[in-house]
Amino acid sequence: MGIKEEVYFEGGPHTGDLIINILLGFTIICLPLTVGAIARALWLRYRVTNRRLTVMGGWRGRDRSDIIYSEIKKIVTVPRGWGGWGDMVVTLKDGNRLELRAVPKFRELSDYIQSKLSLPAQSVSGALGGQ
Repeated sequence: MGIKEEVYFEGGPHTGDLIINILLGFTIICLPLTVGAIARALWLRYRVTNRRLTVMGGWRGRDRSDIIYSEIKKIVTVPRGWGGWGDMVVTLKDGNRLELRAVPKFRELSDYIQSKLSLPAQSVSGALGGQ
């Protein structure tokens, strides 16, 4: 049969991203950022399991991307919101990239995902002390 898929994390973007962008929206200039944060809060969902990374988003949450760990070449994280959340860029072996914005617990999720990667991918991503 195979290994049962166990969910490690499931949820949407960090609420701090929404709060900060709503506050910035009062400046009018940052209104597009506010609209983007509201759309992310409504429709973006992340799911990390022991077998894959899933991102559901797009207009009304209708787009879905599933990535198995053997397809990942590299992961780069960038802290946001004073380290409370972060962005993660996943580079695939075919050169495509998937950006995950306002990921809560991004350090723990990055460590978990990197533990599932091949040794060369871990080295490039920094999990083995590379970079």
